[in-house]
Amino acid sequence: MSTPIDFTDRQIIRELQANGRRSNVEIARALGLSEATVRKRIDRLLEEGVIRITAILDPTHLGWPVHVLIALRVEPGHLDTVGQQVAAFPMVHSVTLATGDYDLFVRACFPSTEGLLHFLTVDLAGIPGITRTTTHHLLRVIKDMADWRLPELTSPCILLADDDPDFVETTRLVLEAQGYTVQAVASGDETLAAMRTCRPNLVILDVMMRGVLDGLYTAETIASDPTLRTIPIIMISSIADSKYAELFPTDHHIPVAEFLCKPIAPAQLLAAVRAALR
Repeated sequence: MSTPIDFTDRQIIRELQANGRRSNVEIARALGLSEATVRKRIDRLLEEGVIRITAILDPTHLGWPVHVLIALRVEPGHLDTVGQQVAAFPMVHSVTLATGDYDLFVRACFPSTEGLLHFLTVDLAGIPGITRTTTHHLLRVIKDMADWRLPELTSPCILLADDDPDFVETTRLVLEAQGYTVQAVASGDETLAAMRTCRPNLVILDVMMRGVLDGLYTAETIASDPTLRTIPIIMISSIADSKYAELFPTDHHIPVAEFLCKPIAPAQLLAAVRAALR
């Protein structure tokens, strides 16, 4: 199962891919986030193995201009042993187990063709279990793993603004099960910053976040911004059952597509989302 990442994670990953030496402060400034948010997300991405920050050498600039792809056919039962032995050679920079006519694919670089010849005729020839090799001289790499970027999201993106982690997790599961992409934030300021970077198809907005009426002020800001006001908002809150109920205005228009009260059933939530997206 793939690790779920939201739009903010994707933005941070793109910033790091463009320049892995960028500081958390620089990334936060570029994306309109707090430094703490960026730091926590990068720590999580590293811990879960989604990203790995490292230096990538260019062997050609270091005097190793001969690059090859070697396909190896290996006797059954010898794959792990052969793979480990081949990977131990310093000129080898990747060993991949594969299906098909060949079992292992090896990418390696050498300072000269003589070095390649020695590797093929002496080093590989000395490893028991290899039954056949095919060598391809790589002339130029057009695209490598370091150049790969996550494909753009194609499903509707919903921005979920709520500071209750349990509600966020439950709602995320309901929406993602229906194919929606969910990005979560925890305040009005984060909502506005995210909307200006990711352009969601819909915003689900709590009222009581960093302030009692944080979500209400955010909705009014969205409605007054020509670049954001076409994005529909569903407001979901428990303020009606709280001690702050009298603070919520009832005598003027609230610029949202629908106002729903917590707790909310999944079917009611999905119906509201479908209606707002239409």
